[in-house]
Amino acid sequence: MKTFDVFFLMMVAGNAVAAEDVQPARTGVNLDVAKTISVTDTSSACGIVPVNMVYEDSKGERHTITYMVQGGGCQGG
Repeated sequence: MKTFDVFFLMMVAGNAVAAEDVQPARTGVNLDVAKTISVTDTSSACGIVPVNMVYEDSKGERHTITYMVQGGGCQGG
């Protein structure tokens, strides 16, 4: 479990350094998404993991938001 905690913190810190303009997604706020550019692949992650979504709004401006999702890589026992 400690390995996961360290990995998770490294991912979050790495994302914060790599993309300073990343905004946390907020519940109840509608996004102006005209085109999705990329979304973090979580298919091999297990547990709650951060996702970055890069998109363009209707004015052609690029934005990046981050939010948490359940990874799809957990195997049933």
